[in-house]
Amino acid sequence: MTPWYETAVFYHIYPIGLTGAPRRNETEETVHRFDILNEWLEHIAELGCTAIYIGPLFESDSHGYDTRDYRRVDRRLGDNEDFAAYVKRAHELGMRVVVDGVFNHTGREFFAFSDIRKRREQSPYCSWYKGIWFGGNTWYNDGFSYEAWHNCFELANLNLQNQQVRDYLLDVIDFWIDTFDIDGIRLDCADCLDFGFLEQMRVRTAAKKQDFWLMGEVIHGDYSRYIGDGSRLLHSVTNYELHKGLYSGHNDHNYFEIAHTIRREFDENGGIYRGMKLYSFVDNHDVDRLASKLKIRENLIPVYALLCFLPGIPSVYYGSEFGIEGRKEGGNDDPLRPALDLEALREHPAVPGLCEWIKTLLTVRRKHASAANGNYRELLLTNRQYAFARRNGDDAVIVAVNNDEGQSACLQIPAPMEGNWQDAVTGEKLRIENGRIVTELPPCGCCLIELENETEPDR
Repeated sequence: MTPWYETAVFYHIYPIGLTGAPRRNETEETVHRFDILNEWLEHIAELGCTAIYIGPLFESDSHGYDTRDYRRVDRRLGDNEDFAAYVKRAHELGMRVVVDGVFNHTGREFFAFSDIRKRREQSPYCSWYKGIWFGGNTWYNDGFSYEAWHNCFELANLNLQNQQVRDYLLDVIDFWIDTFDIDGIRLDCADCLDFGFLEQMRVRTAAKKQDFWLMGEVIHGDYSRYIGDGSRLLHSVTNYELHKGLYSGHNDHNYFEIAHTIRREFDENGGIYRGMKLYSFVDNHDVDRLASKLKIRENLIPVYALLCFLPGIPSVYYGSEFGIEGRKEGGNDDPLRPALDLEALREHPAVPGLCEWIKTLLTVRRKHASAANGNYRELLLTNRQYAFARRNGDDAVIVAVNNDEGQSACLQIPAPMEGNWQDAVTGEKLRIENGRIVTELPPCGCCLIELENETEPDR
């Protein structure tokens, strides 16, 4: 049986931003904001997403990645009971829930680090952190120095070679599975984590929940290092290489960049990640919104088509289905993580029709098992036009896109198998000439193509 995450479509939420919670956690009061998050659940399901990645959720000092308490939902969002109810409702709607696991570092208010600040050399937690040296100092003037993530000293690096630290964090994961029934973890800074810890995590989580999913944030380097043979380490990692190609390939009118990335990664005869399922995205809480990165806004149409049908596990970042913009301001990520009003977005979307287009894409994707698990085959490639098929046995879907904003394009696409082909959205029968499917794409357009007489998707 295919695991749920192999065919999943994710919806990514940064909850502190979406709910408009304060950026600093400075009060003792618990403020219940999950009513805002709950309002989005039916929208996410109707969009066609089958899983939610939400986080960070651990009680923290500010942005969520400076953990204070691993066993408490951040009081700016609500309490543990609020989140348990949220997961239950998501499951009722047929969606899995994955949370952020921030295990490379803690905030300075975490109990172990606070104990070191108080008891210094006498603290039993000195070995819990990397580089503790009582002959040094930092700008916090603690009277000792320590290793920090990218020298951000509000984020003290844990010593994950210490089995006591590993056991503590593995117990935390058990707690989140037992208490909230979560379905997976997205590991923050996975490229910094100890491989022995990842192996222990895989064994522990599989024993708790056989189909528990582990996905790591990895930006550069060899993604396969963190997946291994698929049974010992992580199930997936973020595909930043494809993310870059998806927007720059359109900005530069260069579909060769995207096609080359896919060949390099997933080609059946030599792709370095063939057989692996990487996590695909066009924007997230750390990078500019897609609508701000594209020079031609109309290219949102083909970009999202590629996101949904190229090899990978696609993810939509909250609000981007309405075409909202957002750019980093220096080191400030807040513009990428805004508070949003769902009803206002529905009534006045930044890009009318985009949400409906994504819903259409996901409807067709759900209809064709090959869209998630089929072999990839490139059919046509120029700088401005690109067509490929995903095929699994008798099931196939073809995606054709045009990044030319100036004119339409008439394509003759080699048919990957015999049969009569139709537009998967309109049902219009397409002409076949000498074994080629003939279709015309509008400027910045897309056509989804399937064999005639396909059954409707399960709903």
